[in-house]
Amino acid sequence: MSEGESGPTVELAYVDQGYTGDQPAADAAAHGIGPEVVKHTAAKHGFVLLPRRWVVERSFGWTARFRRLARDYERLPETVAGLHFVAFACLMLHRLVLIATISA
Repeated sequence: MSEGESGPTVELAYVDQGYTGDQPAADAAAHGIGPEVVKHTAAKHGFVLLPRRWVVERSFGWTARFRRLARDYERLPETVAGLHFVAFACLMLHRLVLIATISA
């Protein structure tokens, strides 16, 4: 991660196969992000865990604990983005408190 004006910025994004092609790559490059497509294995039978996809699924699972994010109640997308910001800030603060109490 590189340092931006307000802190670290995203340089690499793990995406699924829906984001293959020139247009998604150009859109990501316009923001300085390099997309890395996580592909399925050649022969898959049943459920196959894709590498790095669990990170995104886990993060969305964590936000499901916040009632306002469980349903789509909000009218403005800015409100939803702000609530996600607050939810992840709470999750990170909780993790920092755990680390601080363990190391103290």
